[in-house]
Amino acid sequence: MSALDRLAREAGLLPRWEDAAGTAQAVSAETLEVVLAALGLPASNPDEISASHRRLADMRAEGARRFITATIGETIALPVGIERPAALVLENGERREVDPAARTIAGIAEPGYHRLLHGSGETIIAVAPERCLALRDIVPSGRAWGIAVQLPSLREHRTQESAFGDLGTLAHAAEALGRSGADLLAISPIHALFPADARRFSPYAPSSRRFLNVLLADPALAGGESEAEALAREDDLIDWEVAIPDRLARLRHLFDRASPDERRRIAAPDHVSDDELAVHALHDALHAHFASEGMHGWREWPAEYRRPDSAAAKAFAAEHPAEIAFYGWLQSLANHSLLTAQRAAQGAGMACGIITDLAVGVDPGGADCWTRPEAFLEGLSVGAPPDLLGPDGQDWGLTTFNPLTLHADGFRAFRETLAAAMDNAGGVRIDHMLGLGRIWVVPHGYPSSHGCYLTMPQRDLMNVLALESWRHRCIVIGEDLGTVPPGFRETMKARHVHGMRVLWFERGENGAFTDPASWTREAAAMTSTHDVPTLAGWWQGRDLDWAQALGRITNATGSRHQRETDKAVLWRVLCDTGLAEGPPPVDAAPFVSAAIAHVAASACDLALVPLEDLAGLAEQPNLPGTIDEHPNWRRRMPDSVKAMLAWPDVAARVAALKESRDA
Repeated sequence: MSALDRLAREAGLLPRWEDAAGTAQAVSAETLEVVLAALGLPASNPDEISASHRRLADMRAEGARRFITATIGETIALPVGIERPAALVLENGERREVDPAARTIAGIAEPGYHRLLHGSGETIIAVAPERCLALRDIVPSGRAWGIAVQLPSLREHRTQESAFGDLGTLAHAAEALGRSGADLLAISPIHALFPADARRFSPYAPSSRRFLNVLLADPALAGGESEAEALAREDDLIDWEVAIPDRLARLRHLFDRASPDERRRIAAPDHVSDDELAVHALHDALHAHFASEGMHGWREWPAEYRRPDSAAAKAFAAEHPAEIAFYGWLQSLANHSLLTAQRAAQGAGMACGIITDLAVGVDPGGADCWTRPEAFLEGLSVGAPPDLLGPDGQDWGLTTFNPLTLHADGFRAFRETLAAAMDNAGGVRIDHMLGLGRIWVVPHGYPSSHGCYLTMPQRDLMNVLALESWRHRCIVIGEDLGTVPPGFRETMKARHVHGMRVLWFERGENGAFTDPASWTREAAAMTSTHDVPTLAGWWQGRDLDWAQALGRITNATGSRHQRETDKAVLWRVLCDTGLAEGPPPVDAAPFVSAAIAHVAASACDLALVPLEDLAGLAEQPNLPGTIDEHPNWRRRMPDSVKAMLAWPDVAARVAALKESRDA
């Protein structure tokens, strides 16, 4: 093994890996050097490699002295550098003396973030339950069902309505679905975006995962119930460049007319301090200020504003108190709106209620990186290696936590991100769950295929996840699709993280669709996701239409012939199980109904059906790899959830869902 490979492996890079087809792959020396340099470990010559070895060893040792995780009752080995341990202070304030000569601590029965005091300072010891809260802890039968929605796509059932669905619309949808027997309502990410930039509306490219998208706040909770926005009901697509400024102006009007007492009535989020809320509000105010001058992220701002603790940033805050107060109030309103939606869901009978979605990363020009840049990877984007879904690989243009600095800050950024996703929710779906084990990183300026895997401190991350899951009473669903490393799904199962079993991907070695009765119990069975064809779209070949129009398939005739073959095979499976009969229909509706019942009958604890499938819609919310070529994140539902539940086909599908889950 070369000196470069040794350093790469010590830093957590995988110079060699196996792709989705099982083929061995090797990362070029050039890529390893560039990625190591981005991690602060230059490696272009032997002297640099030696110095980077020493720096890495120092970082690891210091990190181990700052933060340790363990499970309940597990003996804790003290790392080198912790001298003369004196006392263990539990999170509840209880103090326990420790043998000064001890190199281990007996297992701790109380979960929480405890402090070990010693001669070298203080070490946080996070003690977690062995597993996350599971669906069966909430629904003893373990046979629940729910609906997944793209929140902005939701409509209200009235003549004049909002330009896009918000958390108030979500509350009404949750009430309707709860009364229909659903236990969960999974939503698209509601992370903070860039309120002053109407072009940045993708829910998976947030400014911050520690705060909420204020544009989704319910204006009715601030007295804006009678005000309608400029959008006709017949519009099927959201015009974000009109809708966002209009919503922001409406919210500003509500803020300006509210009295100080009315503003204080809406409580701030519990998971952040007043100071942290003020810093985020400062970011949004600065972003709005500089966006008007053509600068769209803090990296483009004048240098003196690129840190929240700079004199210039503090001066701006002092000079613009109303702007800071407005953006802080918006966060409080959004938080209150989410709480109201969760209460509506559970009040209508849902066992879990709202399931939020945790995006895989953040925009490097957003608030999280501005507030705490040392916690995130610099000069690297996260994505995916070449696979069947993306033959050229994927670069998502996002960054995520730097595994070399997580321990030094006591995993604070990760803990706060989880808390934000779990507050006022019954569960969280973690996008690209595989990223807690390893993540594909792409150096800036390089093609996606020239990236490499960077391993994460998986055991520590899983321990923190389990601890936060129980503290917030949240179940966890992990998106485990793509190039899954060996043993990862077994780890998820042991930790009671529910995986995802999507109809299109559950096939045997011969390509035949597998029997849902054999699907993993500890998972969510799904008909589709926001990134793949809907049931109706697949049956009608709508995804092939898009692929052909965008030049993504070279043999359209062959692709359509293969689709007809797949349709015949799947229809035969549905007939064999008694869910369908006769020849494959031309109309997609019978297939949609049979497929939903088929997935609902799976062995999985949870059946989760996208609203697009429940309604039999052909278009999918997002087409990966496109920006403007496809109307991503812009499609609207044809009517309100309450109205759609009364449609005969939808009512029959809900009845089939309930029957299959109760069986």
